Amino acid sequence: MEVYVEDMLVKSNESRNHVEDLEETFVVIRKYRLKLNPEKCAFGVKGRHFLGFMVTQRDIEGNPAKIKAILDMGPPTNIDELQRLTGRMAALSRFISKFAEKGLPFFKTLRKVKDFEWSEECQQAFGEVKAYLAKLPLLVKSIPGDTLYLYISSTSQAVSSVLVREEDGAQTTIYYVSKVLNVAECRYPSIEKMALALVITIRKLRLYFLSYPVGVKTNTPQKQVLRKLEASGRLVKCAIELSEYDISYLPRTTIKAQALADFISE
Repeated sequence: MEVYVEDMLVKSNESRNHVEDLEETFVVIRKYRLKLNPEKCAFGVKGRHFLGFMVTQRDIEGNPAKIKAILDMGPPTNIDELQRLTGRMAALSRFISKFAEKGLPFFKTLRKVKDFEWSEECQQAFGEVKAYLAKLPLLVKSIPGDTLYLYISSTSQAVSSVLVREEDGAQTTIYYVSKVLNVAECRYPSIEKMALALVITIRKLRLYFLSYPVGVKTNTPQKQVLRKLEASGRLVKCAIELSEYDISYLPRTTIKAQALADFISE
């Protein structure tokens, strides 16, 4: 069972166990004198909108209404409209590979509050975002007993990661994470940017890292660098924070999914 403030989701691995799982849930509800709104309840369904996403037996889909809201937008003509665009994109960021890089022209423009200009770079990025959203990839749920894998990527102005699971040699995406770097972070050496990407991902996806062993697939000697005595203060802090989790470092192999194709290089 998962509870998020006033939303509750009861999941069963087998349909024949679902009634029993619901009975246990109702016992707890009665014990604490909680009340349910019948109009907002659904039982025995294989898919349902939950926390803004469509959750099914196998996949998690982006909210079609949120996707359509962006696809129907025209080019922003002022800061308010651009903020509306980036806000709508942020609501779908877990589905968007390298979200920070795709939206970088927009974020740069937002910094120019007094001098709004919709540049050719913004228009190109806008078209690319719409094309991506029109074929937004599905995400999958992790399964107890999984070992998850993380790919990380950094550029001069952004860091990104993707958490995946593997089954029968095929990789499927669980979650995308991305961040635009501030001025100070842009000056970090590449190895420190990669460490930052890892820390940002763990903070965002802490429950995954607490619940599953995770293999970080990277071409950089991340493990050795984090353990060096002469490592920078930032890397030492990263190493201390990462020590809480069951993380291993693995050489990057070929990514086995078309949806992850833009994570082919660091």
